[in-house]
Amino acid sequence: MKDNGSIEMIRSYPSPNPNVVLHEILYWSEGLRVKGLLAKPKKEGQYEAMLYLRGGLQSIGMVRASRIAQFASQGLVVFAPYYRGNRGGEGRDEMAGEDRFDAVNSLEILKKYANVKEVHLFGFSRGGLMALWTAILRDDIKSVVTWAGVSDVTSMYMERVDMRRTLKRIIGGSPNKEQEKYDERNPLLKIDMINAPVLIIHGTEDENVSINQSYDLEHKLMDEKKKVETWYASGLTHHYPPDVNRKTVKALCEWMKTL
Repeated sequence: MKDNGSIEMIRSYPSPNPNVVLHEILYWSEGLRVKGLLAKPKKEGQYEAMLYLRGGLQSIGMVRASRIAQFASQGLVVFAPYYRGNRGGEGRDEMAGEDRFDAVNSLEILKKYANVKEVHLFGFSRGGLMALWTAILRDDIKSVVTWAGVSDVTSMYMERVDMRRTLKRIIGGSPNKEQEKYDERNPLLKIDMINAPVLIIHGTEDENVSINQSYDLEHKLMDEKKKVETWYASGLTHHYPPDVNRKTVKALCEWMKTL
């Protein structure tokens, strides 16, 4: 078995930004070959590293080159795993099951390309789960940003009637019958293991991921006396308007760099 995070293949990937270079990387994670997208500023320099953890499931919410390049243009080396089972990667996307290690192991790629000891984490929607678990399972995390992030799969099951069938298929049943399997995916139960500062971003009118998930995360972090900051946006939904989105991306990247 190849070492976790070791690179099997690299290929150039079309970049939407002339100042950002993109590469698609095939790497090893727990015996599987998984793919992801790396973005770095074209100009040589010493940059901080950020792991971008996408939302969605399988092909829905897939990593977009323009989004990764947007973060890299703020002066970051960014890697975004597709998660196992996607775009030719081996295995099966499991909604923060064993696939959480695709995030955990991909830190080795970022640390190599950015030559850093610690990595910032960014998770959007379902990626919030992945970011929290990565911060729980690794001790080389500089910060965690969760934007409209899921923090509890059981709450997600209750909130999203349209996703219940999919979650039952992936996880193996409903929380009523398989609560242990849902608890295994619940980072709130191990929030004491997160040592990096956390920034929570969420729109109050989000219908995809209830802001209550962020409230629960905030309260858990506060109970454990962890460093947490919140940017709650009144009236905004799951996807911010383009101008607000750009300003928020810039602000959160600046927040990371102050740490």
